[in-house]
Amino acid sequence: MPQLEIQIIAVVTALACALPGAFLVLRRVSMLSDAISHAILPGIVLAFFLTEDLNSPLLILGAAVTGVITAGLIEALNRTGRVREDAAIGLVFPVLFSIGVILIARYAGGVHLDIDAVLLGELAFAPFDRIVIGGRDLGPKALWVMGSVLLVNTAFITTLYKELKLSTFDPPLAAALGFSPVLLHYLLMGAVSVTAVGAFDAVGSILVVALVVGPPATAYLLTDSLARLLLLSAAIGTLAALVGYWASHLADASIAGSMATVVGIFFFLAYLFAPQQGVIAAIRRARGHRRRFAQQMLLVHLLHHEDTPEASRECQPEHLQEHLRWNEEIAGIAIKSSLRDRLVVSRGGLLHLTSEGREIAREAMVA
Repeated sequence: MPQLEIQIIAVVTALACALPGAFLVLRRVSMLSDAISHAILPGIVLAFFLTEDLNSPLLILGAAVTGVITAGLIEALNRTGRVREDAAIGLVFPVLFSIGVILIARYAGGVHLDIDAVLLGELAFAPFDRIVIGGRDLGPKALWVMGSVLLVNTAFITTLYKELKLSTFDPPLAAALGFSPVLLHYLLMGAVSVTAVGAFDAVGSILVVALVVGPPATAYLLTDSLARLLLLSAAIGTLAALVGYWASHLADASIAGSMATVVGIFFFLAYLFAPQQGVIAAIRRARGHRRRFAQQMLLVHLLHHEDTPEASRECQPEHLQEHLRWNEEIAGIAIKSSLRDRLVVSRGGLLHLTSEGREIAREAMVA
């Protein structure tokens, strides 16, 4: 039973993180998730000082407020024009995170707010922290918290889908139509903050960053549709959570670390094998461009020397390397592809244009 509950918690967490993460990736502010997931620590600590209750919902509120403040500070530094956004992130979140660490070490040493849990989480122990009301066991607390966060994120994105889409791809148009890109930005940062604090105790900030950025970044390589990107992000996050859990089970390793590693592996596979944006696809396209260019050069060369006294020499396959300064490989590719596409024919040891090849050569010369 604990194994099943751990997997369910991991899947729900992955879904909750992937939804707002998709918009962070599209807005090219992915590392804000890292900044926010660390910088909300002082907000959690200060809220705990006020309530002295780790189960208080004020901790989530404190984290959300701190997350918005973090985003605001980063944006304010970036707007000065003297500090770039990546540098602003590197300046703001270490300071806020360090403040949280100092507060924990100085004033909350005996409280379950240790730094290892903040960074790595305690997913293996999540099923043992349960909600019991009236003697009735309602299940793990982490599942209820992350389930609620997932519902909030789903409602937020569903309700403001059009506005978020427009402000993500064309902020000036969104502003012209009466939407507020700035307000939507801070609402999104608030959603990321709530997600981060909800996942803090269960999975830790490292896995939060991996699940917020990794699945959407992987999905971004596989589709150019926002709706499909959201669905693929959710599916990839779910699969990474399940595969990561069983990998940690077999290797007797950290669950959160294994899940983050699997997210990285999925991204690497997509980076290599994505049909349109993968490295292998790019190599194939580059080879195709070179082949087509070489083929076009061959056709123009044959057209230029067609029906001339030099044709008996210039139209010999062996002469192409000398005249066009090709190596044997490029010459072979150009000739074979042209013969295969029936743009040229070989007769008497010479290459001759077909009517289709002649038309393509003329078009190339005009262009």
